[in-house]
Amino acid sequence: MSVSLIDGWDRASLAQHGMWITERTGAGGRVYAMPLAVRFDGPLDVDAMLAACAAVVERHPVLAATLAEQDGHVRLVPGEVPPPIRFEDVSGPSGGTSGDAYALPGGASGEGSGPSGGIEAELSRHFDLVTGPLARFTLFRLGPARHVLQIVAHHAVFDGMSKDIVLRDLAAAYGGAPLPPLPISYGEAARAEQDRVAAGLEGAAEFWRPRWHDDQDLLLPGATRPSLRAAPGGTVDLALGGETAGVAERLGLTRFEVVLAALHTLLHGYGNDRVAVAVDLSTRTEETRDHVGLFVNELPVVSTPRGTFAEFARTLREELRAVYRYREVPLARALGGISPRTALTPVSVSYRRRSGPDPVFPGLDASVDWTAFNGAVRNTLHLQVVESPDGLAARLQFNPEVLSRTACESVAGHLRTLLLGIAARPDAPITELPSPGREAAPARDVAPAGAPGTVPASAAIGSGAAADPAPDAPHALGSGADPAPDAPPAAGAGEDPALLGEVEAIWREVLGVDEIQPDDDLFDLGGHSLSITQIIARVRDRMGVELSFEVFIDTPTVAGVAEEIARSR
Repeated sequence: MSVSLIDGWDRASLAQHGMWITERTGAGGRVYAMPLAVRFDGPLDVDAMLAACAAVVERHPVLAATLAEQDGHVRLVPGEVPPPIRFEDVSGPSGGTSGDAYALPGGASGEGSGPSGGIEAELSRHFDLVTGPLARFTLFRLGPARHVLQIVAHHAVFDGMSKDIVLRDLAAAYGGAPLPPLPISYGEAARAEQDRVAAGLEGAAEFWRPRWHDDQDLLLPGATRPSLRAAPGGTVDLALGGETAGVAERLGLTRFEVVLAALHTLLHGYGNDRVAVAVDLSTRTEETRDHVGLFVNELPVVSTPRGTFAEFARTLREELRAVYRYREVPLARALGGISPRTALTPVSVSYRRRSGPDPVFPGLDASVDWTAFNGAVRNTLHLQVVESPDGLAARLQFNPEVLSRTACESVAGHLRTLLLGIAARPDAPITELPSPGREAAPARDVAPAGAPGTVPASAAIGSGAAADPAPDAPHALGSGADPAPDAPPAAGAGEDPALLGEVEAIWREVLGVDEIQPDDDLFDLGGHSLSITQIIARVRDRMGVELSFEVFIDTPTVAGVAEEIARSR
């Protein structure tokens, strides 16, 4: 099995590059595990289902790929170990299992035999972007006529819409239909996307300069402080009933636009005058609509709610449409001064619209949890919504370190009450709609940049289900922290002007900047995840020193990098 490339192009996409940086700095982990569980009731053919999983991997070789840094670029390469496809029988009276590994085409097996420890264990197992595999398929037998297929993939090769694609192809293959090859390779799609980003970079920078202000304050009931880091999370289900569809139809909006406008209105009601919510936007094109992979970008939507809800919602729709013009351009590529992080803003939204029917597996009743939770949250509060012909499934993910479950349940109740009020009077002034008042305590104790407890991550992406929305995706505070008071002095870096000069020269080459001072911040100079990779590669080639990614989070300056080089020699 190999990753199909065209004209030798094997560079990772911008979003994949960002996740590579995030994982290398230790900021990713479970937040990037994307689970998908399908329950089957009926006489399931185990061999046919395992063969169907293998056919899906064959059609989507990105699932069998890994990421590797070569010559200052992150590249997509075939993994040495294919995605494991396993069967486990957990139906025994004592809970015993039999773990028969299913052989993939070519004679390679999965991760050997033996039980994985159950569905939760499958979800929590670590992914290594370098060694792979980045996807796992496990079919559990719960009883004679009941099975669960657990698919877990790393976000670098999977997004929200990939769930629909995988299940559609899986159902077709299980039913005996051949899966045709994709029209273009993943590598060609990544190259075309990067060409479009390069062409749109100048326009995106002009668009975002007056809009983006990296405020990280947030007023939210019960929140001790805002969080922009991945952490173990909890969930609260949210009922978004038929009133959302009714408001959308009455105002000529989409359901996504209504939900987003309501969330902005609620945050404004908590006392946030300027509201910024990060939204996961799909970057799929007609050529990539059938691709499994990462096609998503997180961008902020900023507003100051005013007037009636109907007026505000239409204004927000126009802002969204303006943002859509630059949906493929990562904010960090368009602007400087944005350090790697796990979320652009403390509150974010992923909204995915499923237009097709649920997959049909011959002879089986299948049910899918489209909002399956991986146990981690990217920031303070994340709203996940999946729209289907049957309605909206919604869930709030929260960070219990900064927001209690009770507080999150209050937010869910406030949003529900607000939507009911909007449904009754969509043309009412925002100030007359049901509001929790300004009961939120000011956010406080934000961890300083680079301090323990902050989690650096990708500045190139957003965590993914998006708009016209599509998939889910995740971004840490800070661009640098002072060394601890008792830290030993640098090994003479500040006394070595020649070393500083060498590092400055590399920065000038990579960043395209004529003048750089030793204390200039990489991100203020327009640096981003690709810049870090290129600087590391040139330092390795010219000085024989392998820099860690962490130095660019803790001390992203010429002086800081020079000190690290001096210590490493």
